[in-house]
Amino acid sequence: MSDPWKITAAEAAVQMARGELTSLRLVESCLERIHAREREVCAWAHLDEDMALNAARVADATEPKSPFHGIPFGVKDIIDTADLPTECGTPIRAGHRPTEDAACVAKMKAAGAVMMGKTVTTEYALYHPGKTRNPINLAHTPGGSSSGSAAAVADSMVPVAFGSQTSGSLIRPAAFCGICAFKPTQGITDIAGMLQLEPAFDTLGYMGRDFDDLATFFAIVHGRTPRPLDDGIGRRPRIGLCRTPMWPHAEQASIDAVEDAAEQLRSIGADVQEVRLPSSFDGLLDTHAIILKAALTRSLGEDYRDHRDQMSPVLREMIEAGFEVPKNQEETLRAHAEECRASINHAFGDRDAFLCPSVVGEAPEGILATGNPVFQAMWTLLNVPIAGIPGAVGPTGLPVGIHLVGRRGDDETILRLGKWFHARRVADSLSANNPRHTSRGN
Repeated sequence: MSDPWKITAAEAAVQMARGELTSLRLVESCLERIHAREREVCAWAHLDEDMALNAARVADATEPKSPFHGIPFGVKDIIDTADLPTECGTPIRAGHRPTEDAACVAKMKAAGAVMMGKTVTTEYALYHPGKTRNPINLAHTPGGSSSGSAAAVADSMVPVAFGSQTSGSLIRPAAFCGICAFKPTQGITDIAGMLQLEPAFDTLGYMGRDFDDLATFFAIVHGRTPRPLDDGIGRRPRIGLCRTPMWPHAEQASIDAVEDAAEQLRSIGADVQEVRLPSSFDGLLDTHAIILKAALTRSLGEDYRDHRDQMSPVLREMIEAGFEVPKNQEETLRAHAEECRASINHAFGDRDAFLCPSVVGEAPEGILATGNPVFQAMWTLLNVPIAGIPGAVGPTGLPVGIHLVGRRGDDETILRLGKWFHARRVADSLSANNPRHTSRGN
């Protein structure tokens, strides 16, 4: 193939098994794509081309260790790497060189995958943006905080990349850039070596261009043997259309995306019914915000004390607001959050998943802000798995993703439903040429 950068990791693995492609050729092709586009997209914080090429040569010279053997991957720059700096999007940590890889990076390397480089993150994976632009329209934000990972995958610079989510940092940029993403149940993956802001929220996430890649990626990092992902759950899916208490924030583009997705799900055989969450969930957006601000006084307190002049105003304001949160209020809110986590699975009733908006609308113009996480923060607090699914576009042609939410611990069902729905959205786009449904795909 003349342009291997266009294919998914799963497709590359098949070609490698047939002797039609090598890891070296794939990495060279990805680097060619980066050379052609990086000046405009600005997805990468650190690249060591010789390191990546040498790792690809080693992969080609050794027996395959996993389905991702020889596959290049990107690493969000809040995740430790021994071979490259980890700067967390802030000058305060400029030049920081960890002594060892984060657990997730180590597992990928042990599986024979090739680390391509570090992708841009917002400041401390929060709200102050980095340099990255949306590859679909460079005048718009790619979202955040996993901005570089989303842009790199969307622009086919690398087939898969790590992201993370503490508020809406994974699913929002995936939705803005038109790619697939998976946020697993919080707490089931070893996040040692990843910047941690609030242990009850922080979740390692996965970005790719299809769900087969995401499932393999997740399995490797989760310590399971990768196996083919089933297309669906073996019966008619039962989906709950959950507009969430934040529905008034949705712009028409997001309203259309969700309602069109519900219509399409019905047309391909799903049982879709409207659902409402218990009223006790109504205040979880504020609960998340207050807990996070209080947590930042601990996780970033030392950097604030010593280097606050190098922090963005928005970050200083968040930390300073956190100092004002009374201890008893934080304890009350944490107890409420835990009660809701304990009851969320019951709230699904007979539904296999909830269909929800991912974003307010299309990616905002400019790169001075990364968009509103309003449709993600509650689910992040609840620790549930999420499949971010592309396929809709807004009035200016930018992607507007939706997502499926699952029960805590039921990650396999959400991955299978994500594959099932995404594949049919791609087929619908190709066959019907429906202007509201599109997929960057390959």
